[in-house]
Amino acid sequence: MYLLELDGDYRILIDCGSDFESGKRALKENTPFPTALFPFEASGINLVLLTHAHIDHSGNIPNLYRDGYEGQVLCTDSTYALTAILLKDAAMLNQKRLNEINSANAQRKRKKGKKKDLPKDLYLEKQVREALENFVPLAFNRRFRVADNCVVTFIPAGHLLGAAHIMIEVWEEGKKKTIGFSGDIGRKGYPLLLDPGQLPQVDYLICETTYGNRVHEKGSTPELALADVIRRTCVDIPGRLIIPSFSIGRTQALLYTLNKLYNDHNLPPIKVFADSPLAMESSKVYQRNVRMLNREAREFNEDNESLFDFENLIYLESSDASRAVSNHAEPCIIISSSGMVQGGRVEYHVAQNISNPYCTILMIGYCAEGTLGWRLLNGQTTLRIRGKEEQVLANIEKIDVFSGHGDQEDLVAFVRQQSPEQLKQIFLVHGEKPSMDSFKNTLESVGYDNIEIPEKGQTFEL
Repeated sequence: MYLLELDGDYRILIDCGSDFESGKRALKENTPFPTALFPFEASGINLVLLTHAHIDHSGNIPNLYRDGYEGQVLCTDSTYALTAILLKDAAMLNQKRLNEINSANAQRKRKKGKKKDLPKDLYLEKQVREALENFVPLAFNRRFRVADNCVVTFIPAGHLLGAAHIMIEVWEEGKKKTIGFSGDIGRKGYPLLLDPGQLPQVDYLICETTYGNRVHEKGSTPELALADVIRRTCVDIPGRLIIPSFSIGRTQALLYTLNKLYNDHNLPPIKVFADSPLAMESSKVYQRNVRMLNREAREFNEDNESLFDFENLIYLESSDASRAVSNHAEPCIIISSSGMVQGGRVEYHVAQNISNPYCTILMIGYCAEGTLGWRLLNGQTTLRIRGKEEQVLANIEKIDVFSGHGDQEDLVAFVRQQSPEQLKQIFLVHGEKPSMDSFKNTLESVGYDNIEIPEKGQTFEL
């Protein structure tokens, strides 16, 4: 979440994501949730620009409207469609959380205990509906004047359908200044998605650093890597493959790759269970927006009439259907969220199979420290899951060909589109501190200076 204040009292908010870290700290340290969600008056914002749909970039937009914002949200058409799915799902989960808190407070009242305050971030369906009514989709690579002295352009960023870099051109006192926001940077050759586009020369660059200190594994395509795991875990032995995966973006890349494998690699007819209603809705958005995908995906869709549907794919919509998969006796593949195995339906599948030596759990992305996925990857021999201590007998494997984030080399390539002589300042954001520090050192070693790692709430005059 970045606030850009222009002369003439015009304020633009770039992204408005949920702040998971402050919530986690409040729970861990048993301290109150923040009393205010925004360090500014929501009613004083004139415009919101949204880089892409993921909830750490979009998740606080309904609260912005609830607190008094009355303007528009500009984004691409695909970002609007995917954000709608995510925010509606968040509102549904918030309603459940609200019901649980109200029920607990009713019990406390009967026992004359202290009432628990409601968290400030619990927006509901009404706020989501109001927010979505004010979204305005824009096309890629079209300059759009948002104020007399300000023009914005959305440039493809890869990473996720509809994701954008944003360039902002500002004229003040007859002088032009340009500011580039990276959003989340994708990687070249990723399944389905266009490669990240080039950001024109800017004066100031705000760049993400998620993988600022890591390089992806080289030497294997998504098809070859996935086919190898499937053969070893479901063909050579009558086993079960569980793939924790985020519902929007990564699951579509997986399903598309599996569709290609069943078409081109003569895999036996192993059932694939896609256990996520969100994934099913998101796949429909991808299918409707084939024209926004890369050439290979467009040609595959033309030849096969679908990106994702193949004979052995079964979407599991209800919770009952999800649990019933535990009784499926044949080899199968289960794709379920969340990707870090922290909540969601996949936690149930892992709990049911963690002590099954014929099961393989395939991790395909980054897992934050402390999550169940992180503990699996770190080789713990026992795990406490769903209140029970379980022995880890399942096989744990990892591949990173499905990570939608560009690695250190991709991030360097993105920055090197900018001339060090013309770039006045770089701000590194959206990464853990070791990643930001490492990336800062890397950029300095290739000739960039005047690099800032801002603290939360810090202000800079450009």
